[in-house]
Amino acid sequence: MKNTKELRTWLDDMNLPHPLVIAGPCSAETEEQVLKIAHELKDSDVNYYRAGIWKPRTRPGNFEGVGALGLGWLKKVKEETGMKTCTEVANAAHCKLAIENDVDLLWIGARSTVSPFIMQEIADALQGTDKIVLVKNPVNPDLALWLGGIERLYTAGIKNLGAIHRGFSTYEKTKYRNIPEWQLAIEFQNKFPDLPLICDPSHITGNREMIQEVSQTALDLNFDGLMIETHFDPDNAWSDAAQQVTPDTLKQIMLDLRIKKETNTEAAYQSSLDNLRAQINVADNQLLETLGKRMKVADQIGALKKEKNVAVLQSKRWNEILGNMILEGEQKGLSEEFVLKMFKAIHQESINHQEKIING
Repeated sequence: MKNTKELRTWLDDMNLPHPLVIAGPCSAETEEQVLKIAHELKDSDVNYYRAGIWKPRTRPGNFEGVGALGLGWLKKVKEETGMKTCTEVANAAHCKLAIENDVDLLWIGARSTVSPFIMQEIADALQGTDKIVLVKNPVNPDLALWLGGIERLYTAGIKNLGAIHRGFSTYEKTKYRNIPEWQLAIEFQNKFPDLPLICDPSHITGNREMIQEVSQTALDLNFDGLMIETHFDPDNAWSDAAQQVTPDTLKQIMLDLRIKKETNTEAAYQSSLDNLRAQINVADNQLLETLGKRMKVADQIGALKKEKNVAVLQSKRWNEILGNMILEGEQKGLSEEFVLKMFKAIHQESINHQEKIING
């Protein structure tokens, strides 16, 4: 698969005055719930109404969706509101049922993308379809696996394709439900700049209070749209309650987002500059995360040295590290002077942490 302008034809043909917006409940719970949310979103920026029909859960025993019954509810959404609909598919049977019930857009979840076998099954089931098919990133940060899944669909003659960035699972406890790893999404865009890329801030954050912030970062990084889970009573939703927003909150988010519009060369320059600055912000945040982790290890070293009554400063080890880092830095285009200043500052902060532990 090669990058071409044709990859974004389905999105360009919509001629939207704002980013693509996909919204609706995490799970279709009842017909009344599905229709009520749809009517509240009808006169908003929402382009596709989403609802999970089949819900793959990490552990059995949780609500796993109403199944094919919910497809009839989505048909009623289209009849009553005129909104286009979408849902997740995870196997050939799901694909067949969704197409038979005239679902307009299908997405493939992170747990499915991780398996080439599942992706091939879905590609075979959807061969030649003109439906829009979006592929979420796999649960693990593997760009080749993500692109490989999309390529399987492309090879099956599916041309209306796109990707959804929903973050990546981690064993670490962070402020995110799924760490965004923005740099991987940036690399995705560099490889396929014309393949529509949608951000799912609901699954990245797991927290409705952070959705605005993550959505803005995505738009600053030139994402093409957003998928935001929306429920009229989020706290009592049957799944993923903490990350869903009300329809009114969604409308306000869309009003508050700063959306760039390229109308002239100056605007295009500013847009490019904003994107590059957003990439720097991402890299800076990753630096701080890494330094924070490093200092936690320094705290553990300080505790061990205190227990064994060992001096904080180990000059031989420090000189070895510094020499290695200067060589590594040169290979990455960093001057010796910069590497020295940076690692001396890091080393001093590490000593401060260790001394605090020992003296405490």
